Amino acid sequence: MSIAHEESILSTEAVDALFAQARTANAFTGEVTDAQAEAIYELAKFGPTAFNSQPLRVTYVRKGDARDRLVQHLAPGNQDKTRLAPLVAILSFDADWHEQWENFLPAATRGKARYDADAELRAQTGRDNAHLQAGYFILAVRALGFAAGPMTGADFAGIDAEFFPAGDRKAFLVVNIGKPADDAWGPAKPKLAYEDVAEII
Repeated sequence: MSIAHEESILSTEAVDALFAQARTANAFTGEVTDAQAEAIYELAKFGPTAFNSQPLRVTYVRKGDARDRLVQHLAPGNQDKTRLAPLVAILSFDADWHEQWENFLPAATRGKARYDADAELRAQTGRDNAHLQAGYFILAVRALGFAAGPMTGADFAGIDAEFFPAGDRKAFLVVNIGKPADDAWGPAKPKLAYEDVAEII
């Protein structure tokens, strides 16, 4: 039991499932249904983003040809576990996320002009907020009783060319999803202590 458990409004079991006992899995079993894949997003979408912009895009990849096309762009150590995972998600950001402005912030559409005029700012804002949403995505996976295996060991330019040749999406994370297998993880890795990373001023 930690101070996080004591202060949380969630049950001990929920705190453990989402945070304290959750681990990055490297081996998976079971299945993830289409309804469960949708439910992951339905939870993840509620996380805050700048201007409510929601630039994250999710491409779920089932086993088969599409999975094989993805695996070839992954680092060698990530290939087998991705090939065998029940479900894999390619997380990307919409390069033209600002074109949805009337849908995500209809009360302040004048803000769009700034992003129309500045491609670098547009890309940075989309990338930063999609990374933020990726954290919510992983928590949503855990909340539904699955384990997540997020990976950045990949040729993302190659993934973009393979899956998003129009250039409208930019991939940045691959996430394996499923029930953890018996050999899903090795020894727990150490986490930095509060006093090593935080201060109150």
